[in-house]
Amino acid sequence: MASILPPIPRAIFTIFEPISLVAGWIAPFINMSYFVNSQLPFLNPHTPLPTEELLALQLCNLYGLLALVGLAVLHTTTEARVVHGYLVALWIADIGHIAICAWGFGLERTLDVGEWDALAWGNIGVTTSLCVARTLYLLGAFGPDRDSRKNLKRGKTN
Repeated sequence: MASILPPIPRAIFTIFEPISLVAGWIAPFINMSYFVNSQLPFLNPHTPLPTEELLALQLCNLYGLLALVGLAVLHTTTEARVVHGYLVALWIADIGHIAICAWGFGLERTLDVGEWDALAWGNIGVTTSLCVARTLYLLGAFGPDRDSRKNLKRGKTN
């Protein structure tokens, strides 16, 4: 369960990350045109094509799925191996997500942080921060996992 995580990664992965994923899930419903056009904000804005809207909705569905899977895994397992495996998978996906965004932006725009909009901050900034947090956790920088067997023996379930 999430109680095996040290306090800082527990807060990051069970509170901050699901909230950020829900924000990504909601964004196209609030303003589809902004969501689509902000993926590459340096291009001329346009009315999204039906295929772009469909892809945006599929993407937001994946954000919602990731939030639910994360909550399910981190709040139901008592095995550190499962948590580590889940976080390694997300770490790999973080690297892919950052690389794809950087490819779309190009190197110069990726490095021009002052010109990023909210979606660039979410896609690159937040993902990079989560990747760093996962790296530090997996390297043991936050300290050891708590022993889930002790928590179960004491009757703790959080």
